[in-house]
Amino acid sequence: MRELLIASFRQALEQTHPAHLTAQHLPQETPALIVSVGKAAMSMLAAAQERFPQAPFIAVPKAEPGRDWPQAERGQIIPARHPVPDEQSVRAAQIILQAVSRLQASDLLLVLVSGGGSALLCAPWGIDLPTKQALTQALLRSGADIQEINAVRKHLSAIKGGRLAAATPARIQALYLSDVPGDDLSVIASGPTVPDETTFAQALAVLDKYGLDFLEVRSHLEQGAKGALPESPKPGEALFQRVENRLIGSNQILLEAAQRFWQAQGYPAVILSDRFQGEARELARFHANLVQSIRAHGQPFRPPVVLLSGGEASVTVRGSGQGGRNQEFLGWLGFYLGQDGVWALAADSDGIDGNTSAAGAILEPDTWSQAQRLGLDLKALLHDNNAHGFFQALGGLLITGETAHNLNDFRVLVVE
Repeated sequence: MRELLIASFRQALEQTHPAHLTAQHLPQETPALIVSVGKAAMSMLAAAQERFPQAPFIAVPKAEPGRDWPQAERGQIIPARHPVPDEQSVRAAQIILQAVSRLQASDLLLVLVSGGGSALLCAPWGIDLPTKQALTQALLRSGADIQEINAVRKHLSAIKGGRLAAATPARIQALYLSDVPGDDLSVIASGPTVPDETTFAQALAVLDKYGLDFLEVRSHLEQGAKGALPESPKPGEALFQRVENRLIGSNQILLEAAQRFWQAQGYPAVILSDRFQGEARELARFHANLVQSIRAHGQPFRPPVVLLSGGEASVTVRGSGQGGRNQEFLGWLGFYLGQDGVWALAADSDGIDGNTSAAGAILEPDTWSQAQRLGLDLKALLHDNNAHGFFQALGGLLITGETAHNLNDFRVLVVE
């Protein structure tokens, strides 16, 4: 069963590869410039380069330790840091803003966007980079969801929230791979070419909600809320008449690929939702309750059944351990089910879960018993946000390396 779980994840990734999805939606016209940004930047760019080998490009992928990107004759590759921006993130944003400003109204700008772009493109507005870095870290640890985090980031940036589109007179075709629940294009990489419905006041409310006291940030946002600073471009503004934003891949298609895999193995497979959000701990409780209902009453599904779900959980970090939302989800799932465990896999489709090198982990029916034999206190480890240490001790980590993919989280539970 372990091999089947891993195979279902790998096949889903293969069938929804970013290059394949991008190739299906490229324009007929040769673009004057290609901008590709995000964790899948190089995969998406590869498809565009195959179609338009002479088009100049700027690509901003996530930097990988020990990897040197080749120099390109007609373009620039600027690897930057994720999830917290760095100097390269700022340099990349500056180069892109300058390049698109030189385009003409008759030109076509092709923009390829995948998750991670919020950190990889950083053009601080009203604050400096160190403040932006500290704020990003605080937001990521606060338990705020991606919509809330990006509402703040869009009002501290000269490139996010539709401002990239506003920086050029060119026509724009933008292709988006979604890594956010609900596939809201304005949230993916903070929607650099998409109208922004959030406001300075809403960004301030996020800081208030999570008790984040950044005086420089608050001063900037308060000026904006009073009308002293220009808002991000809003729906209905004339500039978006020359912009086409298109969703080309999502968590749903990733789950559908996995569903086909399990059905081919003879298992009934159900997609619960591609939009789960909230604390990983509470999401695990929901899944555990569902497993228990299926086993006790055959409701809402009769066993055996494979449960698939996606979306993006969050973790309010209070401990000092290592982990990620998928490992934390599985740890709490194991805790809630106890001796009545299941086979389950949870992973981030980009291959990196939280602050670890693991994509996620695998839970086995006897994980609870294994932990007791090894003297592991699962609850204590989870309260220290150390799900990684737990699964590492049990040999349950899923290590894939970075996948050049980014279609959000992948969860599968086999209930027999």
